[in-house]
Amino acid sequence: MKIAFVGKGGSGKTTLSSLFIRHLTANEATVVAVDADINQHLGTALGLDEAAAAALPAMGAHLGLIKDYLRGSNPRIPSADAMIKTTPPGEGSRLLRIGETNPVYETCAREVRLDDGDIRLMATGPFTESDLGVACYHSKVGAVELCLNHLVDGPDEYMVVDMTAGSDSFASGMFTRFDMTFLVAEPTRKGVSVYRQYKEYARDYDVPLKVVGNKVQNQDDLDFLRDEVGDDLLVAVGHSEWVRAMEKGRPRRFELLEADNRCALQTLQDAAEDSYEHRDWERYTRQMVHFHLRNAESWGNAKTGIDLAAQVDPAFVLSESLAVPQPS
Repeated sequence: MKIAFVGKGGSGKTTLSSLFIRHLTANEATVVAVDADINQHLGTALGLDEAAAAALPAMGAHLGLIKDYLRGSNPRIPSADAMIKTTPPGEGSRLLRIGETNPVYETCAREVRLDDGDIRLMATGPFTESDLGVACYHSKVGAVELCLNHLVDGPDEYMVVDMTAGSDSFASGMFTRFDMTFLVAEPTRKGVSVYRQYKEYARDYDVPLKVVGNKVQNQDDLDFLRDEVGDDLLVAVGHSEWVRAMEKGRPRRFELLEADNRCALQTLQDAAEDSYEHRDWERYTRQMVHFHLRNAESWGNAKTGIDLAAQVDPAFVLSESLAVPQPS
């Protein structure tokens, strides 16, 4: 399953991402976590110290390796330089699987030990001083989008992406890559304004979107969220002494997380599993191609100097059967 956490800055989406990852690991799921936020805090939320979190390899710095590995022997892609962030897989492309070992994970991922097991953690890399004035952050997440386009995942396998605040994911079609998008919203006008933006952008693409109310202190807060987002409100989370201790650098074992918050996390997992069961692989592949063609026409062809529409393999459809490793 591919899961995104989105929301405005300060909403608590990174904290909830980390809690969900811990919950999945406690339930024996296999997890690859990705920090795609412009402010890279997922590593520390998962228990890394500042030095270890800062030492995570930046996916953006290894984009050439990622492209070269994923293109494999696809005859429609002559070189890594011919690939853009929306390039879809085709016959001959290498596909990623959650639990396997491959050069992308070996180069870009690091194992993080949690109370109930290990996960892989990858990070896009922070927005640096050298990027100022010459780059926008959605160019940084191109490596993540390529991985999502080439990822074949099965039940009990999760890629959980902590997205950047704002709407950068709408610049390329990345927002259609997820089985479930959890929008973390505080019970404020600003909190629900982000929800309205996502809802409007995603309306025409059947993107599964659920709201997780955070920092909900009383019934009035809950009523406010219900009035503003209606049936999209999945669950609400209130104050957590466990989270407060974690943020002070005094982490407790995850099994000590409050029971109501454990139940809330299970509600998230149930919603994700239900959405995955209804994944339409043909539509998923079709949307990938749609946004690739749009990006090719708007800027990709000019940047690469080739017709990127030729990269589309009309007979290729991602499917769960491809999650089984094929003979080399």
